[in-house]
Amino acid sequence: LAKKMNKPIMIDFTGWACVNCRKMEENVWTKPKVRELMENYILVSLYVDDKNNLPASEQQVYTSKNGNKIKILTVGDKWGVFQTENFNATSQPWYVALSPDQQLLTDPVGYVPDSKAYAAWLQCGLDAFKSVKK
Repeated sequence: LAKKMNKPIMIDFTGWACVNCRKMEENVWTKPKVRELMENYILVSLYVDDKNNLPASEQQVYTSKNGNKIKILTVGDKWGVFQTENFNATSQPWYVALSPDQQLLTDPVGYVPDSKAYAAWLQCGLDAFKSVKK
């Protein structure tokens, strides 16, 4: 979809039980400037605490980059390992701005309760995307 619409991706690593995630959604994402900037992204929310089992064909024992064996049985396991392995983070919320071909556009951020600072982060990702598109 990001390629089709020529928009960057914002991955929102979140959790059903994440209090700070709800604070961001309710108090930061609702600010007009933030909402306007977010409309320029394809938002993908990945729930790292989703307890639903993956289909048996997708369950696996994954060998992490440091050699640990990790059972991936649930949707949350899948997204938690994806976050850890690709972005070296385990906290939520965790926001990642990527180009449609999965280039990191700016440093990921976590809980940013200041809407102006969060808007600046979003704008930085959009500016980087414009440079990558050229």
